Amino acid sequence: MGAGCGGSVVVFDESLTNYDFGPDHPMNPVRVDLTMQLSRALGLLDGTALRTVAAPIGTDAELLLVHDPALIEAVRRTSADPGRHEPAFGLGTDDNPTFANMHAAARHVVGASVEAARQVWTGAAVHAANIAGGLHHAMPASASGFCVYNDVAVAIRWLLDNGARRVAYVDVDVHHGDGVQKIFYDDPRVLTISLHETGQMLFPGTGYPAESGGPGAVGTSVNVALPPGTADAGWLRAFHAVVPPLLRAFEPDILITQHGCDSHADDPLAHLMLSVDGQRASYLALHELAHEVCGGRWVATGGGGYEIVNVVPRSWSHLLAIVGGIPLAPETETPDEWRLGVAEQLGRHAPLLMSDGRDPVFRDYSGGVDPDSWLDRAISETRRTIFPEHGLDPLSW
Repeated sequence: MGAGCGGSVVVFDESLTNYDFGPDHPMNPVRVDLTMQLSRALGLLDGTALRTVAAPIGTDAELLLVHDPALIEAVRRTSADPGRHEPAFGLGTDDNPTFANMHAAARHVVGASVEAARQVWTGAAVHAANIAGGLHHAMPASASGFCVYNDVAVAIRWLLDNGARRVAYVDVDVHHGDGVQKIFYDDPRVLTISLHETGQMLFPGTGYPAESGGPGAVGTSVNVALPPGTADAGWLRAFHAVVPPLLRAFEPDILITQHGCDSHADDPLAHLMLSVDGQRASYLALHELAHEVCGGRWVATGGGGYEIVNVVPRSWSHLLAIVGGIPLAPETETPDEWRLGVAEQLGRHAPLLMSDGRDPVFRDYSGGVDPDSWLDRAISETRRTIFPEHGLDPLSW
């Protein structure tokens, strides 16, 4: 690690929105575009607190840190011939339709996340974000769940290869971070924590507490499988019962986070009930934990999120503000110019405030466990499975 020079960065250029499965696909890149427009209108970008740096193209050597050469070649083939399907590699499916120049677009996202990791690890920045990243479902040998290459896994492997002894990864997307978990399942140097809607109800159907790590790495794969309908209070209860004690015990050198905001009540693809305010509370908590456990070294990525006007731009603008150390008050008004732009671009009414008007208070787990609560049973199962592996008492508060 080099000497820090202060400030935080967002790694971005407009061509990251070329990661585009088409107009009928839920993962519309306009969500990234609208986020950057809103953040710019709010005055978050290109100041001394949060600088924008260019996103490099990921190299073949970086892709090969995680992915099989056969997958990379399959992506190249379908990029050159988008009508070609490669189902053995998860390409050409409803989730992952092929498109021209897909390889270039996907490896650009990888390059952006590696650059974010490089900025923080070398001390060029305190925190870094890549909101176009967080493609956590991609597997070593196949695309999956809207994710062609796994940018966060490549960034983590880059950190390990460049001197990081322990890396913690926290995933708050509504879907289980299965690709990152699989890639590091046998590696005790990487702690993966995923809070998600239970796989009983939602893709990818995995992410149960028993998935706790391979031989030699038991306890480093952590899953909190939340019941459908979980809202701010329950989600934050689960988060604070599991994440802070494990990060403190693991003592990572750097924290990587994935901030899919599809846990919101308005998201069309899932069944949790968080508000923008609850999501913002999780970002603040992770920021504080980065400073507590690893000297502030924090890399934040985007992820899922399919309500492209009311949710994603506001949630991720809050994230960028927190990454920059200039958090926005929830009652902040969205700028007139941004709302007008949304109306002109999409013909939709944009929200007036950066808040859903919720107060994300929660009852701390220290108050005791309700055995009749699905949520509390889920929290308890994770703690019973994982905490002893870290020398923690699952029954102590």
